[in-house]
Amino acid sequence: MAKKKTAVNSEKLSEVIVKGMQEKKATDIVIIDLRKISNAVADFFVICSGNSDKQLDAISDSIDETVYKTLKENPWHVEGKNNKEWMLLDYANVVAHVFRKDL
Repeated sequence: MAKKKTAVNSEKLSEVIVKGMQEKKATDIVIIDLRKISNAVADFFVICSGNSDKQLDAISDSIDETVYKTLKENPWHVEGKNNKEWMLLDYANVVAHVFRKDL
């Protein structure tokens, strides 16, 4: 049975995800702490915006690469890569959301 990651690991993962977002000039970065909400699906949501399809891809790739280089973690699940309106990288206890701004 897999061990649940500790809150410290979730906090560190959130920080590394933000770093990956910042590498590609993501805007409107917000970290939402869900740890005090009973039955929350994750410890943190990390949300950001990008201005184009290319930037969404770049932000998503940067998150993936930065988290792997720093913590040796891969996302458990990825959604939205094809629609280019939003992307989600699910690291179990931390979920990164990348949204395209409506121009």
